[in-house]
Amino acid sequence: MPASAASELVRQLARARVLHKARAASPGLAAQLDRLAAWQARRLNATYADLARQPRYTQAIEFFRSDLYGPGDYSRRDADLARVVPVMTRVLPQGLLATVARAMELSVLSIELDRRMIEELDPDTPISVAAYCDAYLALANREERLRQIKQIVEVGRALDRYVAMRTPARAAGFGALQTFLERGVAAFGRMHGAGEFLATVEARETALVDAIFDGDRAPFPEP
Repeated sequence: MPASAASELVRQLARARVLHKARAASPGLAAQLDRLAAWQARRLNATYADLARQPRYTQAIEFFRSDLYGPGDYSRRDADLARVVPVMTRVLPQGLLATVARAMELSVLSIELDRRMIEELDPDTPISVAAYCDAYLALANREERLRQIKQIVEVGRALDRYVAMRTPARAAGFGALQTFLERGVAAFGRMHGAGEFLATVEARETALVDAIFDGDRAPFPEP
């Protein structure tokens, strides 16, 4: 990271706070974001149904969808996290702070991408794969989409490293951070190595981005 892990985390939390305030101030915006989030969650369920059926990956798929790639209303989580940043910077290692900051950056990017998507989608028409692909393509933000995938993989690899370090115990008392790490470490620990899982996610998500930007309006079934 170009800045210290702590300052980067503070910066990402400030960006998130602006987005959360905008959502709270507009029920219509919140409703459209939730509609898109639910649709995308169904798409993820279908894309990774084969992995979800394997006990080794069940928890990882749920964590991937709910904590790393599933946009929603995380205002309470982020407010909780912001409150403990001063203590975190004193007692947690830079590597762990950097992982949390990268996870926050991913969360902010996902919200921003969804905000732009709903501006391209008709709020009065059910979302279809074709409409989704048209909106996706119209935004012309391939590099940001690929960066989102890269960050997912980077956060996943970091969590996989922390499996052997009993990170949740080290983060005890940090509320949202502890909960996030406990879920992540439990999910990744069950895999006994996340390399294959993360490689599959990276390959499938990148293939979808490539297909959409190549003009495919049906790269996956209707979710």
